[in-house]
Amino acid sequence: MKDEKRKPETRVSRKGRITPYQAAYDDFLNRLIAAREEVGLTQRQAGKLLGRSHSFLSKCETGERSIEVFELLQIAEIYKKPAHYFLELGRSMPKRAK
Repeated sequence: MKDEKRKPETRVSRKGRITPYQAAYDDFLNRLIAAREEVGLTQRQAGKLLGRSHSFLSKCETGERSIEVFELLQIAEIYKKPAHYFLELGRSMPKRAK
């Protein structure tokens, strides 16, 4: 092998592995972020309510880590959303706050 430096893996490349459902998964991640922002929580605050670190939520929101069903139910409760809100993929989505 040549003496080449490997580029670090990026969020896009990790998320890119889940095709052919990429658009639906991106919609799910956007809903996850939007719901947290709508209740005015930071990742750190939400993580504390979940009994997890902020890096747990960061990895979930970037697609680096998958979310278990029971974790989603817990997140839905904290974010004051019905669980099906996160699964209504492909339907109109509220715009994220910037």
